[in-house]
Amino acid sequence: MSRFFRLISVPALAALVCIVAFIQPVPVSAASLADVIESVRPAIVGVGTSYPPRQPIGDRRPDSLRGTGFVVGNGQLIVTNYHVLPELLDHDNQQMLAVFSGRGRQARVHPAEIAAQDPVHDLAVLRITGSPLPTLTLGDSDGVREGDAVAFTGFPIGGVLGLYPVTHRGMVSAITPVARTADAARDLNAVQLQRMRNPFDVFQLDATAYPGNSGSPVYDPATGKVIGVVNSVFVKESRESVLERPSGISYVIPVTWVHQLLDRIAP
Repeated sequence: MSRFFRLISVPALAALVCIVAFIQPVPVSAASLADVIESVRPAIVGVGTSYPPRQPIGDRRPDSLRGTGFVVGNGQLIVTNYHVLPELLDHDNQQMLAVFSGRGRQARVHPAEIAAQDPVHDLAVLRITGSPLPTLTLGDSDGVREGDAVAFTGFPIGGVLGLYPVTHRGMVSAITPVARTADAARDLNAVQLQRMRNPFDVFQLDATAYPGNSGSPVYDPATGKVIGVVNSVFVKESRESVLERPSGISYVIPVTWVHQLLDRIAP
């Protein structure tokens, strides 16, 4: 027996063991996915167009949900895809860019304006006024690895079911240069040509996204921190077949480009 244990009494040794056990770090259990979804969901919004609510009933036109967005920063900034934005608005009838918040019958319409846009990375930031909305925290996409678990929440089939966000989960199956999604060479535009000349890496997921998921936040299912934005879905046949026969391959823009876009917005 060592000199230390010859000098210490049995009761003192027992007390020492209890103290050591007490100071050992206690593992912190990660939040369940259900808890994370509950915290993420209030910051998920729809992006589309709307008409003034005071139009005469006979002239009233329906709102249009074009994609998904999520709230960041001061609660008045919304991140979405650039391609979700309408090319033209019906100014004659006061059609406006709009953000839809809330859930189900509690949905509200917020007039929006474009605060910043990045067509090359298919990103846009909108600004609304009024009371701030719940926000999400942006993470760091540089540390994302193939095999990491992810989840994303949005409106996969638009407003067919009303404003009820849907969550999908999967993993990062590959990190690859951005793919060209045009169906044929005649569909190429200036932005796609620039992507081909200056490709950047995107995350490929094994989870199925749909057209309405464009702009959905992709996040760590343990923390809710956003690591990317759903950008597009690989289409095997025609664009019309994506709902009936989805490929199960989705592409995500890393959040590093969102950080850079937000840095361009004046406080």
